Amino acid sequence: QESSIIFIKHVEFMYILQAIQNFLRGSFRYEYKPAPNFVAAADAAASADQFYITQTAITQQIHALEDSLGVPLFDRTSRPITLTPAGSAFLNDARSILDRIDQAVNRIQEVSTGMVGTLRIGYTKGFERSNFSSSLRFFHNKYPNILVSCYRRNTDLLAAGLLKDEYDIIFTWDSTELVKNDSIEYRLIERSPLMVAVYGSHPFAGRSSLRRTELHGERLLFMTPSSTGDSVSDLRFYEMYERAGYHPDIFFRSNDVESILMMVSAEEGISIIPSYVTQKLTNADNLVFIPLIGEEEVVEIIAAWKKASGNLALQQFLGHHPLLKAE
Repeated sequence: QESSIIFIKHVEFMYILQAIQNFLRGSFRYEYKPAPNFVAAADAAASADQFYITQTAITQQIHALEDSLGVPLFDRTSRPITLTPAGSAFLNDARSILDRIDQAVNRIQEVSTGMVGTLRIGYTKGFERSNFSSSLRFFHNKYPNILVSCYRRNTDLLAAGLLKDEYDIIFTWDSTELVKNDSIEYRLIERSPLMVAVYGSHPFAGRSSLRRTELHGERLLFMTPSSTGDSVSDLRFYEMYERAGYHPDIFFRSNDVESILMMVSAEEGISIIPSYVTQKLTNADNLVFIPLIGEEEVVEIIAAWKKASGNLALQQFLGHHPLLKAE
């Protein structure tokens, strides 16, 4: 039984060394993977023909390896034959190297199918309060080896960043008419109703709904999605006030929804914000949110990415999200 186990050690050792040598020569052909605890669990009845190689051939290869290393790997004076300290160390290192090679092969296969990689997601300010985080969590649980990095930006910076390949996909208001760019693919993700944010003592606080016409004369904290305040989305909102029959009394503009809400809470004025900002706000200090009535009183959120993107992690994400799948 001892001699059979030693023979199994010879076989395992030879295949490990052969794989390593082939790999170093650039002709890696991995045809054998030792099972866990192979030596200890080897059947004493195992024979050379199971490995399609003769014991003489194994011995010749081991002698050749010892000659090239200049170090004996087996102590042939003992009975049964045992590994020398150098042989034991080399076998352990060889096994470790093969394990790493195996991991590398698996990783290459995972990367080639989009199972491993990096996904850079940009999103408009305030969208973190939507169900966006839930989608990311589900995706991460399914693809834990894909690193999802998130970037909170203004809409114009998101569009520019996507075109410059700083992001793989963005979730945004289309304040720059990005959808007209032939290189961009996009999907409508959400039509978020607009809400009026007022403080608790405001006369509107007890209302269940409001119309834009009723906001005439109110001090407005204008939430802009862009850095400049004169984007396509901004102009659309100005036109909506015009159609309501008045010029809005805008005394403060900001693209930071948190600052807007803080100022409303401090009773500086009122604001109009998308419902994705408010839907997860509970027990907000001195804040009341009231729906605006009207078909056009919505904000459209799109997901946009480059048609020519070669990021396989992005393809996995697009296939995972029900609203992003190919039409």
